[in-house]
Amino acid sequence: AFRCSGWARVSCKHTTSASCAGNQSKNCFRAAARIPLTFSVIILTLAPQYQYSDPLNHKMANREQQFLQFAMSSGVLRFGEFTLKSGRVSPYFFNAGLFCTGAMLSQLAGFYAAVLCENEPEDFMLFGPAYKGIVLATATAAALHDQYGRNVSFAYNRKEVKDHGEGGTVVGAALAGRVVIIDDVITAGTAIGESMDIIESSGAQAAAVIVALDREETVSDQGQSAITQIRERYGLPVHVIARFSTLIETLRATPDLKRHLDALEAYRNRYGDPAANANS
Repeated sequence: AFRCSGWARVSCKHTTSASCAGNQSKNCFRAAARIPLTFSVIILTLAPQYQYSDPLNHKMANREQQFLQFAMSSGVLRFGEFTLKSGRVSPYFFNAGLFCTGAMLSQLAGFYAAVLCENEPEDFMLFGPAYKGIVLATATAAALHDQYGRNVSFAYNRKEVKDHGEGGTVVGAALAGRVVIIDDVITAGTAIGESMDIIESSGAQAAAVIVALDREETVSDQGQSAITQIRERYGLPVHVIARFSTLIETLRATPDLKRHLDALEAYRNRYGDPAANANS
């Protein structure tokens, strides 16, 4: 795919030798069959700014920006001073629990479903860690069916073991085959570790993790982000809808939000994942 359409011009003309010119009037079809064709081809090279671009990367970038705008307009992504569980004071806060209407949840699930369809062509089921993962797994399974025709099973866990009725900690479909863990963000990776234990004890295979936002900040003495730790510890791909680095670029390009830019860049300089900073 090109950012603009290139073109090439092809021209051809008949050339007739003197020896066959006299025969043309007698048998035009026989003469035509012997007439050689000379082709001249002119190929124009595209300027560097019009060279090949990756349509998938472009599509992903657009979706990240659309998701961030959606989160901000929904009041889910806010700016200010927020004290995190880690004790850090963050200049922004992402609270997926505020996706709390049918319209919001439907749109949110559509973002999750789009990322999953691009990255998980093989069959899988969803597992949502309690509590936010429960809603995310349920809504995303519905979106995968409604928007992409993929009938995906889902399950989630209880925080407490149920000792009556069907019992156990897992609700929904039996864990089997490839399982994708779905959550809103990864802070310390605790929920992912617990999910891995549940999935493996059921004889299923954890295939990937998907979250809405990659904060791209270090959480360990080794200077690694939570997502990097998950990838290295479990060997799992982690799919994300949007990244903190894209949020900064979105603020930089939005005049009404530029006032928050300095605080976010200072936070990234202090806590940012070096690997993410190198790729942004």
